[in-house]
Amino acid sequence: MNNQLKIKTDLLAQGLLPLFYHDDAETSIGILQALYDAGSRLVEYTNRGQYALNNFISMKKVADRTMPGLWLGIGTIRTEMQVDEFRTAGADFIVSPFVDVAVGKRAMEADLLWIPGCMTPTDMALAERTGATMVKIFPGGVVGPAFISAVKEVFPGLLLMPTGGVEPERENLESWFKAGVSAVGMGGKLITKEAVLNRTYQDIGIKTKNVLTMIREIRGK
Repeated sequence: MNNQLKIKTDLLAQGLLPLFYHDDAETSIGILQALYDAGSRLVEYTNRGQYALNNFISMKKVADRTMPGLWLGIGTIRTEMQVDEFRTAGADFIVSPFVDVAVGKRAMEADLLWIPGCMTPTDMALAERTGATMVKIFPGGVVGPAFISAVKEVFPGLLLMPTGGVEPERENLESWFKAGVSAVGMGGKLITKEAVLNRTYQDIGIKTKNVLTMIREIRGK
Protein backbone atom coordinates (compact mmCIF):
# COMPACT_ATOMS: atom_id res chain seq x y z
CA MET A 1 0.00 0.00 0.00
CA ASN A 2 1.54 3.33 -1.05
CA ASN A 3 1.50 6.42 1.14
CA GLN A 4 -1.34 8.10 -0.77
CA LEU A 5 -3.60 5.13 -0.14
CA LYS A 6 -2.46 4.77 3.48
CA ILE A 7 -3.19 8.43 4.21
CA LYS A 8 -6.57 8.34 2.53
CA THR A 9 -7.47 5.14 4.37
CA ASP A 10 -6.47 6.65 7.71
CA LEU A 11 -8.38 9.86 6.97
CA LEU A 12 -11.50 7.91 6.10
CA ALA A 13 -11.16 5.91 9.31
CA GLN A 14 -10.65 8.99 11.46
CA GLY A 15 -13.35 11.04 9.74
CA LEU A 16 -11.83 14.34 10.88
CA LEU A 17 -9.06 16.54 9.51
CA PRO A 18 -8.08 19.28 11.99
CA LEU A 19 -6.47 22.32 10.36
CA PHE A 20 -4.78 25.44 11.67
CA TYR A 21 -2.03 28.02 11.28
CA HIS A 22 -0.17 30.15 13.78
CA ASP A 23 2.76 32.53 13.30
CA ASP A 24 4.65 31.12 16.28
CA ALA A 25 6.46 27.80 15.89
CA GLU A 26 6.26 26.90 19.59
CA THR A 27 2.53 27.53 19.66
CA SER A 28 2.06 25.53 16.45
CA ILE A 29 3.93 22.59 17.98
CA GLY A 30 1.82 22.86 21.14
CA ILE A 31 -1.40 22.70 19.15
CA LEU A 32 -0.10 19.80 17.10
CA GLN A 33 0.82 17.90 20.25
CA ALA A 34 -2.64 18.51 21.73
CA LEU A 35 -4.32 17.18 18.59
CA TYR A 36 -2.05 14.14 18.54
CA ASP A 37 -2.56 13.39 22.24
CA ALA A 38 -6.32 13.60 21.66
CA GLY A 39 -6.08 10.82 19.10
CA SER A 40 -5.82 12.66 15.78
CA ARG A 41 -3.37 10.98 13.42
CA LEU A 42 -3.86 13.42 10.56
CA VAL A 43 -3.39 17.18 10.78
CA GLU A 44 -3.37 19.90 8.12
CA TYR A 45 -1.16 22.90 8.78
CA THR A 46 -2.28 25.77 6.56
CA ASN A 47 0.07 27.85 4.45
CA ARG A 48 -1.51 31.13 5.50
CA GLY A 49 1.35 33.19 6.88
CA GLN A 50 4.94 34.17 6.24
CA TYR A 51 6.24 31.70 8.81
CA ALA A 52 4.35 28.69 7.48
CA LEU A 53 7.28 26.93 5.85
CA ASN A 54 9.73 27.42 8.73
CA ASN A 55 7.08 26.45 11.26
CA PHE A 56 6.18 23.37 9.26
CA ILE A 57 9.82 22.26 9.18
CA SER A 58 10.03 22.64 12.98
CA MET A 59 6.75 20.79 13.49
CA LYS A 60 7.79 17.96 11.20
CA LYS A 61 11.04 17.46 13.10
CA VAL A 62 9.19 17.18 16.40
CA ALA A 63 6.48 14.95 14.93
CA ASP A 64 9.00 12.55 13.42
CA ARG A 65 10.72 12.27 16.78
CA THR A 66 7.79 12.10 19.22
CA MET A 67 4.53 11.50 17.33
CA PRO A 68 4.66 8.08 15.65
CA GLY A 69 1.93 7.40 13.14
CA LEU A 70 1.11 11.04 12.48
CA TRP A 71 0.46 12.25 8.92
CA LEU A 72 1.23 15.97 8.72
CA GLY A 73 -0.05 17.70 5.60
CA ILE A 74 0.01 21.24 4.31
CA GLY A 75 -3.01 23.22 3.17
CA THR A 76 -3.71 26.40 1.20
CA ILE A 77 -1.27 25.29 -1.50
CA ARG A 78 -1.79 27.40 -4.61
CA THR A 79 1.34 26.97 -6.77
CA GLU A 80 3.70 24.30 -8.03
CA MET A 81 6.56 26.02 -6.19
CA GLN A 82 4.72 25.64 -2.91
CA VAL A 83 4.22 21.93 -3.61
CA ASP A 84 7.98 21.59 -4.13
CA GLU A 85 8.86 23.58 -1.01
CA PHE A 86 6.62 21.63 1.31
CA ARG A 87 7.42 18.29 -0.28
CA THR A 88 11.07 19.00 0.55
CA ALA A 89 9.97 19.96 4.07
CA GLY A 90 8.36 16.54 4.46
CA ALA A 91 4.64 17.17 3.86
CA ASP A 92 2.65 13.94 3.74
CA PHE A 93 -0.25 15.35 1.73
CA ILE A 94 -1.36 18.51 -0.06
CA VAL A 95 -4.64 20.41 0.32
CA SER A 96 -5.59 23.27 -2.00
CA PRO A 97 -8.39 25.86 -1.70
CA PHE A 98 -9.31 25.41 -5.38
CA VAL A 99 -8.61 23.15 -8.35
CA ASP A 100 -5.38 23.94 -10.17
CA VAL A 101 -4.39 21.28 -12.69
CA ALA A 102 -0.67 22.09 -12.55
CA VAL A 103 -0.64 21.93 -8.75
CA GLY A 104 -2.48 18.63 -8.78
CA LYS A 105 -0.15 17.07 -11.31
CA ARG A 106 2.93 18.25 -9.42
CA ALA A 107 1.61 16.81 -6.17
CA MET A 108 0.77 13.47 -7.74
CA GLU A 109 4.15 13.30 -9.51
CA ALA A 110 5.66 13.61 -6.03
CA ASP A 111 3.42 10.75 -4.83
CA LEU A 112 1.53 13.11 -2.52
CA LEU A 113 -2.18 12.76 -1.89
CA TRP A 114 -3.80 15.91 -3.35
CA ILE A 115 -7.12 17.16 -1.96
CA PRO A 116 -8.34 20.19 -3.95
CA GLY A 117 -11.10 22.56 -2.88
CA CYS A 118 -14.35 22.48 -4.83
CA MET A 119 -17.58 24.44 -4.62
CA THR A 120 -19.41 23.45 -7.82
CA PRO A 121 -19.97 20.31 -9.91
CA THR A 122 -17.72 21.87 -12.54
CA ASP A 123 -14.91 22.09 -9.97
CA MET A 124 -15.49 18.49 -8.97
CA ALA A 125 -15.43 17.25 -12.56
CA LEU A 126 -12.14 19.05 -13.21
CA ALA A 127 -10.63 17.69 -10.01
CA GLU A 128 -11.66 14.16 -10.93
CA ARG A 129 -10.27 14.46 -14.46
CA THR A 130 -6.99 15.72 -13.00
CA GLY A 131 -6.72 12.62 -10.83
CA ALA A 132 -8.14 13.62 -7.44
CA THR A 133 -10.01 10.90 -5.59
CA MET A 134 -10.98 13.11 -2.64
CA VAL A 135 -12.04 16.74 -2.66
CA LYS A 136 -12.57 19.40 -0.05
CA ILE A 137 -16.00 20.98 -0.36
CA PHE A 138 -15.17 24.58 0.46
CA PRO A 139 -16.63 26.65 1.93
CA GLY A 140 -18.84 23.92 3.31
CA GLY A 141 -21.03 26.28 5.30
CA VAL A 142 -22.11 28.05 2.14
CA VAL A 143 -23.30 24.99 0.24
CA GLY A 144 -24.46 22.89 3.22
CA PRO A 145 -25.26 19.17 3.57
CA ALA A 146 -28.03 19.42 0.97
CA PHE A 147 -25.39 20.07 -1.69
CA ILE A 148 -23.59 16.87 -0.71
CA SER A 149 -26.79 14.86 -1.04
CA ALA A 150 -27.47 16.40 -4.44
CA VAL A 151 -24.05 15.80 -6.03
CA LYS A 152 -22.88 12.60 -4.37
CA GLU A 153 -24.54 10.24 -6.86
CA VAL A 154 -23.23 12.29 -9.80
CA PHE A 155 -19.65 11.72 -8.60
CA PRO A 156 -19.61 8.19 -7.14
CA GLY A 157 -15.82 7.99 -7.49
CA LEU A 158 -15.11 11.08 -5.38
CA LEU A 159 -14.81 11.17 -1.61
CA LEU A 160 -16.17 14.41 -0.18
CA MET A 161 -14.85 16.37 2.81
CA PRO A 162 -16.59 19.65 3.70
CA THR A 163 -14.40 22.29 5.34
CA GLY A 164 -15.53 25.66 6.64
CA GLY A 165 -18.84 25.78 8.48
CA VAL A 166 -18.57 22.36 10.10
CA GLU A 167 -19.49 22.61 13.78
CA PRO A 168 -18.14 20.46 16.65
CA GLU A 169 -21.70 19.54 17.62
CA ARG A 170 -23.53 16.26 17.16
CA GLU A 171 -26.49 17.61 15.20
CA ASN A 172 -24.27 19.39 12.70
CA LEU A 173 -21.91 16.44 12.32
CA GLU A 174 -24.85 14.07 11.84
CA SER A 175 -26.24 16.24 9.06
CA TRP A 176 -22.96 16.08 7.14
CA PHE A 177 -22.33 12.35 7.55
CA LYS A 178 -25.93 11.43 6.79
CA ALA A 179 -25.63 13.49 3.61
CA GLY A 180 -22.76 11.23 2.55
CA VAL A 181 -19.44 12.89 3.40
CA SER A 182 -16.42 10.69 4.02
CA ALA A 183 -14.75 13.08 6.50
CA VAL A 184 -14.96 16.67 7.70
CA GLY A 185 -12.32 19.36 7.98
CA MET A 186 -12.44 21.60 11.04
CA GLY A 187 -10.36 24.64 11.89
CA GLY A 188 -11.32 27.56 14.11
CA LYS A 189 -14.36 25.82 15.58
CA LEU A 190 -12.08 23.11 16.93
CA ILE A 191 -8.91 25.10 17.57
CA THR A 192 -10.47 28.25 18.96
CA LYS A 193 -8.77 31.65 19.09
CA GLU A 194 -9.31 31.77 22.83
CA ALA A 195 -7.58 28.44 23.45
CA VAL A 196 -4.69 29.44 21.21
CA LEU A 197 -4.34 32.88 22.78
CA ASN A 198 -4.33 31.47 26.30
CA ARG A 199 -2.33 28.40 25.27
CA THR A 200 -4.92 26.18 26.92
CA TYR A 201 -4.02 23.29 24.69
CA GLN A 202 -5.92 20.91 26.95
CA ASP A 203 -9.15 22.57 25.80
CA ILE A 204 -8.24 21.82 22.19
CA GLY A 205 -7.51 18.23 23.16
CA ILE A 206 -10.80 17.78 25.00
CA LYS A 207 -12.81 19.21 22.11
CA THR A 208 -10.93 17.05 19.60
CA LYS A 209 -11.55 13.89 21.63
CA ASN A 210 -15.24 14.75 21.83
CA VAL A 211 -15.51 15.29 18.08
CA LEU A 212 -13.69 12.06 17.29
CA THR A 213 -16.00 10.20 19.66
CA MET A 214 -19.12 11.75 18.15
CA ILE A 215 -17.99 10.86 14.63
CA ARG A 216 -17.42 7.24 15.64
CA GLU A 217 -20.85 7.09 17.26
CA ILE A 218 -22.59 8.75 14.31
CA ARG A 219 -21.00 6.26 11.95
CA GLY A 220 -21.88 3.37 14.24
CA LYS A 221 -18.30 2.43 15.03
